Amino acid sequence: MNTENFLASERLVNAAYVRQGSQGRRAHELRLRALLEQGKCPEDGWDESTIELFLHELAIMDSNNFLGNCGVGEREGRVASGLVARRHYRLIHGIGRSGDISAVQPKAAGSSLLNKLTNSVALDIIKLAGVRTASSCFVVPMATGMSLTLCFLTLRHKRPKAKYIIWPRIDQKSCFKSMITAGFEPVVVENVLEGDELRTDLKAVEAKIQDLEADNILCVHSTTSCFAPRVPDRLEELAEICARYDIPHIVNNAYGVQSSKCMHLIQQGARRGRIDAFVQSLDKNFMVPVGGAIIAGFSDSFIQEISKMYPGRASASPSLDLLITLLTLGTKGYQQLLKERKEMFSYLSENVKKLAEAYNERLLETPHNPISLAMSLRELDKQSGTAVTQLGSMLFTRQVSGARVVPLGSQQTSSGEANMMCRDCWTLNSHQPQPA
Repeated sequence: MNTENFLASERLVNAAYVRQGSQGRRAHELRLRALLEQGKCPEDGWDESTIELFLHELAIMDSNNFLGNCGVGEREGRVASGLVARRHYRLIHGIGRSGDISAVQPKAAGSSLLNKLTNSVALDIIKLAGVRTASSCFVVPMATGMSLTLCFLTLRHKRPKAKYIIWPRIDQKSCFKSMITAGFEPVVVENVLEGDELRTDLKAVEAKIQDLEADNILCVHSTTSCFAPRVPDRLEELAEICARYDIPHIVNNAYGVQSSKCMHLIQQGARRGRIDAFVQSLDKNFMVPVGGAIIAGFSDSFIQEISKMYPGRASASPSLDLLITLLTLGTKGYQQLLKERKEMFSYLSENVKKLAEAYNERLLETPHNPISLAMSLRELDKQSGTAVTQLGSMLFTRQVSGARVVPLGSQQTSSGEANMMCRDCWTLNSHQPQPA
């Protein structure tokens, strides 16, 4: 209620009580005002009543929620189910316009404000997590693979002759398919084995660039977060190579926001060389439903170009989920989760090492991978040809998810290309703990 309504309420209820209620409302409004003025994630998380008040205030700014609204167009925020409307807080119009996913919609001031605020808060968190010089980002309602495709398609207009993407190999289908879907030919650069770690072969990358010629190369597509024994790419050196040959550099940072090491690599890469954009998943880094990602970078104009490449309007659900989550956690809550993840990873590493030694196996030494662990299964493989795959089945039926058991010589085919994993191992990934 506004001031006039509170004054009118004093005719019905004791004025002292009404003033007390007005002060309570004022406390909520001060939080909203700080968010709108600063565009940053609050230090302390908000309670649900403040968040719901804010979302309802945004919703009534959209034309489909105007009293007496008469929508006669083809896209007027009509929803048949009340349950669906409530699930989305009646923010029905989505985000963006046909020409730009970040554009303001005239019929949806509330949804547009939600979009702008979410992007601003997301940038604040990316800086907090370690990429301090990132200048722009936006939430896109697609997971990491399709978001990478959007980046590649944007680069197509800047490099019309290019048909190759230099890609230090990582055995993960979606990042491989992101290049195929965009119509480019991945040039796979095999990694080199250093101890137990699979690391970027920088000489091979540079040799490929010289062989294919820079104008024919769309970009270098590198990776931070990955499964052991693969470790994050040598981003700083790759960024220097890209700067030297004037080749764009796109980083797959799928679940790297939660890792200070991955974010540091991106920050240093941008400082020492060239990184055009880096892409991260919402569900992996912020514990929201699958279906969204953040595309971020160091050039406002290039990130804006990517947002304009998205065709049509887009779902507001990923933006809504992210904003609700970050307002609930606040910067303190998110930093606490990052701290707990590191502690859990150390605990996991110590105990998997003990487990491995008890069964004459070993935990692979992969110090450059701050998220994932790998344990050998050679003794198990000696018992029978199916023992390794049976372990994977046993883990799953005992409700252990996230572990991957990879038999020696197993192959996966993606877009007609066969990928072979290099060794028997059991990988474990350390993600954020669920909040209490």
